[in-house]
Amino acid sequence: MNRMNRPEMTSTAPRIRCEGDDCRKKAVQETEPAAPRLRLCRECLYLFVARLRQLPALHAELEEVLGGRATGEGQERTSGGPVPSGLPFNAAAADVRADITATLSSWSGLVVAERGAPTPQRTVTALAALLVRHAAWLAAHPAVADATREVARLVRAAHRVAHSEPPRRMSLGPCVMPGCPGRLVTELRGRDVESGPGIRCDADGAHTWPGRLWTELRRAMRRAGDGPAQERWLTASDVARLWSTPTGTVYRLASEQRWRRRSTAGRTYYAESDVHECFARRRAAGSDAGI
Repeated sequence: MNRMNRPEMTSTAPRIRCEGDDCRKKAVQETEPAAPRLRLCRECLYLFVARLRQLPALHAELEEVLGGRATGEGQERTSGGPVPSGLPFNAAAADVRADITATLSSWSGLVVAERGAPTPQRTVTALAALLVRHAAWLAAHPAVADATREVARLVRAAHRVAHSEPPRRMSLGPCVMPGCPGRLVTELRGRDVESGPGIRCDADGAHTWPGRLWTELRRAMRRAGDGPAQERWLTASDVARLWSTPTGTVYRLASEQRWRRRSTAGRTYYAESDVHECFARRRAAGSDAGI
């Protein structure tokens, strides 16, 4: 056959479809094509990395839940101080924490065995960091579908356990407005710190303050002789909600600023005055946006 008349040879091999957990849930015709030389589309690779980066923070949040942080709808307790006795150990939080560590260890073991990467410490932070560094390699691995499914499942399970806490009403002390017989209360709803809790008087709806003013209100109570003078102790969760700050930032500041701390029943509490002084300095320096 004349070369000029020879039919042109073209590849008819279909492009690999994405094997990521999110794409696999779509209808076949909606599944994205994988990126070149990978088994994941760019969006699924991004989600895989983002979820790996979430796991250390979620693992830390679950530690707070272990002692039974949720107290039930409408139940009231005093801010700070030891956790009330009789709260159940949260087995679901313990199970998810163990599952996070075991799953990340398993996939890190694959990376170490097949890539010769140094063996990381068996901490969630170190294991997740290793997998993030080798995410592109994993995205080309035949087992990546399982990896994305397991990581997505861990994130969903951790959110479900850590964020399912019902509203918790905290009594903060007598209202600071002259002649008001009410008490100041705040409701802590889950772990949403974007807007932060408000402080209100249970006798007069006009008496309200943002949560970040809690320590100033406490000082007003003391000046009026109505509030206890002893140091209050707050959990990282209390600090995060009252100052509208991510829990991870609370732990970082506690370490950097050397807040006084005490441990009770396996939980860590921070001195309220140290917390207040730290956030007051940051607010005065105009660094709130970086909190």
